[in-house]
Amino acid sequence: MFPTVGKATVLLSLAASCAAKVQLAGVNIAGFDFTVFKDGSADISKVYPPLTQYGGPDGVGQMQHFRNDLGLNVFRLPVAWQYLADNQLGVDFNAANFAKYDALVQACLDTGAKCIVDLHNYARWNGNIIGQSGGAVTNEHLTNAWWQLATKYKNEENVIFGIMNEPWQVDISTWATTLQWVVNTIRSVGATSQTILLAGNNFAAAGGFKDESGPVLAGITDPSDASKSKLVFEVHQYLDADSAGDSTECVRDGLDALRPLADWLRANGRRAILAETGGGNTGTCSQYVCAELDWMNYNTDVFLGWVGWAAGSFDGTYELVLTPTWDGNSWVDRSLMADCVAGKFK
Repeated sequence: MFPTVGKATVLLSLAASCAAKVQLAGVNIAGFDFTVFKDGSADISKVYPPLTQYGGPDGVGQMQHFRNDLGLNVFRLPVAWQYLADNQLGVDFNAANFAKYDALVQACLDTGAKCIVDLHNYARWNGNIIGQSGGAVTNEHLTNAWWQLATKYKNEENVIFGIMNEPWQVDISTWATTLQWVVNTIRSVGATSQTILLAGNNFAAAGGFKDESGPVLAGITDPSDASKSKLVFEVHQYLDADSAGDSTECVRDGLDALRPLADWLRANGRRAILAETGGGNTGTCSQYVCAELDWMNYNTDVFLGWVGWAAGSFDGTYELVLTPTWDGNSWVDRSLMADCVAGKFK
């Protein structure tokens, strides 16, 4: 039998656990990344901005709905590197294209949410791995892009810098050097208050991160903060049969990957964000995605939160659509959004 003080302590601890939830939950607002292929090539003529003023869907209205009606507080804004640079390496961004993307970023900031600027190129440019392609695409090319992005948003504390989406088959030690170059560049322009996301190998997969990417990326330093608290690991996880996020049915909750990652993060005093997860608007995905996010709410010391994939310019034909529909009077949410992505953040 517990002594009275011990019993009270246990009950308070349990109450705190039950009340816990992650700091950040939200959704990817896709469109500026359309037709970026996993080899880092892109057909920028097919970019479909989620902005009505440019002929696209109402991404601004979506974000306002997600923020005001559902309480979500982070949006990830993927963009093709080629779109910003108009298919040229090492140059100033195309002013018109950057202005369009910035319109989405500003609309995000206007909601009061955190806004992840995500360069969505798989650690590549047109088939060449950044910093690992014999000089075809160099660290200087990537830092040129991030110098421009960081300079633009250095005074926006609600911007989060997502250096690169889903690296794959990279030499992880060399990739860590590339990331260090970018971190140094971002901080050098005065962007010292923002969180920076570091993605590892195997498409940023949560599974295996602790064994391959984690120990190497953990060595990246922050010139503005010796604690590294603003350097957060970016991981992704899909719950379908091949873990690729291309099926409407889910087969597992993914905790076999998240549990060891949480243990590793805890042991190393680090944090991560699940920047992509999702599934179809089906019973199996509601079951497993909700279980995944429920578990994260009990591990808030090491997980900042989650970002569902995806809304924005995706329509109802897309397997993992989270885009709400407008019925003429109000937004109507997809079931996975209502049940899990937003439902578990209440």
